[in-house]
Amino acid sequence: MATLRASLSPWSLLTRSQGAKRVCFRARGRPRSVALLQLLPGPCEAKMLCRRFSSEAESGSSEIKKPTFMDEEVQNILIKMTGLDLQKIFKPAVQELKPPTYKLMTQAQLEEATRRAVEAAKVRLKMPPVLEERTPINDVLAEDKILEGTETAKYVFTDISYSIPHRERFIVVREPSGTLRKASWEERDRMIQVYFPKEGRRTLTPIIFKEENLKTMYSLDRHVDVLNLCVAQFEPDSAEYIKIHHQTYEDIDKHGKYDLLRSTRHFGGMAWYFVNKKKIDGLLIDQIQRDLVDDATSLVQLYHILHPDGQSAQEAKEQAAEGLHLIKVFAKTEAQKGAYIELTLQAYQEASISHSAAS
Repeated sequence: MATLRASLSPWSLLTRSQGAKRVCFRARGRPRSVALLQLLPGPCEAKMLCRRFSSEAESGSSEIKKPTFMDEEVQNILIKMTGLDLQKIFKPAVQELKPPTYKLMTQAQLEEATRRAVEAAKVRLKMPPVLEERTPINDVLAEDKILEGTETAKYVFTDISYSIPHRERFIVVREPSGTLRKASWEERDRMIQVYFPKEGRRTLTPIIFKEENLKTMYSLDRHVDVLNLCVAQFEPDSAEYIKIHHQTYEDIDKHGKYDLLRSTRHFGGMAWYFVNKKKIDGLLIDQIQRDLVDDATSLVQLYHILHPDGQSAQEAKEQAAEGLHLIKVFAKTEAQKGAYIELTLQAYQEASISHSAAS
């Protein structure tokens, strides 16, 4: 797909709009790749996708609106649970070793530096969007049997005008059979990367995302690295992006490694996934064991926001439950490991009593 053809031959029959620039690529060869970095997704593209899906949700039903990932209340709860461990957020990256820099500061300067570090940490903790998977493109524009057998390779026609958003860019494919169709999402992503390279993204999917390589990364507790690379490589509503995120969350849940994502930009997405799947028991127990009872309460509150008609939400509302009582209500109603949660709560309360008595 990387070999440029100067002659359009039969494909010049393709209708062109005035002022549009189109380039024909032959579907052979290996495209040039760019360096793969760990970067945040483009804010403009993420916001545009979020607005598109939120507007579809609003127009799709006039009944009770289901909370979304980007709702302010949901975001506040997720940010609170994520935590703000500056040591973890600013941990040294793998890079060339340089001599450390030491500075002498007054108390006021130290407080100002800490404030700036906290602000920078909040930027790093900005969560990637969580979107529904995009609808596949299967639009056929024309069936030109006269062109069948003329060529043995596909031709991709791409509008490379700079003023057009990538989501609206006109990209079509001429099949060897003579069929003219719109490009699939995978073809679109590849061609857009060819003409408008995004730093940190490769034209071809890196082999790290193969099943056997992902298992190796998980065994090394490098879940955060996998998610960072996934955010850089794929669009947030692509099937690959969603699959890899869910697979990573499931591995974390299976082995109880929730703390790997705490104080990272991926913790909120993980919590949202577990709440939607109604499988928060493991994360809830982990939070209680780590003396993060406020976070555990917030997790149950988020569960009730997403599932307001459930037995737990109804009983909590009737009893005006808060704090530990709210967690106990969930443990007795909808929890899959209710007895284990109650034992964990009991151990936490006994440890708190002992600590209070000792002090």
